[in-house]
Amino acid sequence: MSDPGTPPAEPGPDPTAGTASSRAKDHSPWNWLLFIPILVPLIPAFFNADSPRLFGFPRFYWLQLAYILLGVATTTLVYQMTKKRGGR
Repeated sequence: MSDPGTPPAEPGPDPTAGTASSRAKDHSPWNWLLFIPILVPLIPAFFNADSPRLFGFPRFYWLQLAYILLGVATTTLVYQMTKKRGGR
C-alpha cells in the first residue's frame, strides 16, 4: 500500500509513441519489393520438373533453399533502402 501523504506518481512520456507512428507512416515504394519472396514460390512452373539437379538434389529441394536466400536478400535490400539515416 502507498503512503496517503505522497502524491500518486504521474506517468512519464511513452518512449515508443513517436516510433510507432513514424513506422505506420512509412509509405516507401521499396516496401513493394517484399511481395517478391511471397509470390515467386507460388509459381508452380518454377519447380514442376525434376531437372536440373544440383549436387544430386532435384530442382524442388534446391529451389526451397534459393527462396530462403531470395527472402533474406530482398528483406535486407528493403531495410537498407528505407532505414532512417542519422542526420535526416
